[in-house]
Amino acid sequence: MDRKRKDYFVIGLKGLAMGAADVVPGVSGGTIAFISGIYEELLGSISNVNMNLFKTLKSQGVKAAWIQLNGSFLLALFTGIFVSIVSLAKIIKYLLENEPILVWSFFFGLVLASVIYIAKQITKWNLFAFVILILGAILAYYITTLNSLISENSSTPFIFLAGAIAICAMILPGISGSFILVLLGAYKPVLNALNDRDITTISVFLAGAVVGLLSFSRVLKWLFKHYKNQTLAVLTGFIVGSLNKIWPWKETLTWRINSHGLSVPFQQQSVSPFSFGEDSQLAVAVILALVGFVLILGMEKLAIKKQ
Repeated sequence: MDRKRKDYFVIGLKGLAMGAADVVPGVSGGTIAFISGIYEELLGSISNVNMNLFKTLKSQGVKAAWIQLNGSFLLALFTGIFVSIVSLAKIIKYLLENEPILVWSFFFGLVLASVIYIAKQITKWNLFAFVILILGAILAYYITTLNSLISENSSTPFIFLAGAIAICAMILPGISGSFILVLLGAYKPVLNALNDRDITTISVFLAGAVVGLLSFSRVLKWLFKHYKNQTLAVLTGFIVGSLNKIWPWKETLTWRINSHGLSVPFQQQSVSPFSFGEDSQLAVAVILALVGFVLILGMEKLAIKKQ
């Protein structure tokens, strides 16, 4: 694919958006990749890392292997993701702790619009597509109701395993990799490692992520090639079900003590903004949700215009 420097700059910006989404427990970077039109290219490029690539490297050299890998695309995208995660981790952590309703409202509008966008990619609707969409929604909703499975853990083998599992969710639209880390009890250790520049923990996590990414991307690529409509229907259901996790107004049912000795929410349930016990910030929340919603619709129109 013939691309210019400005095209790779735009890809880098999409990576920034993916990285920002992946930091938030409840929003999937895969959703951002999908609505920005790079999802299938991302899967295809990652799955190019195989034995044929190394054969090309040996027989034809670095340049041919780089082209086969679609290396410039991956470099621009993952540079954006890395820069975003490192630079925005503290900001998003602060916003989630101090303005959770406003943050979740923006992402709720963004993800709600992405449901419409992805559903429109399905070229043939039938009973089976509706059934698997509903099943996908039920599964995703159930995942959002789970509590953390285990206490926080920062051991090297566990961080590696958490990286491998979470990355699979991160490239699945509707399933948040950060939320999977929360369920595993690895979210705080990984976020603290980013904030503290703990190179060892970050490296172990990234190594696990690479292993998981190379394995799972091949499965998704095969599904898109052979069962695209059905895969899109399931992914649409995943996103619909995940909306419960990012509903802005939550009532805390139980609390737990984290590794720093602070009380943090453990079990929460979604409530109406009108029955929310504190300031619901409803007007600003609605405006931010609309901004997120319109942002996705605008991206869709730009993509259509470009095509």
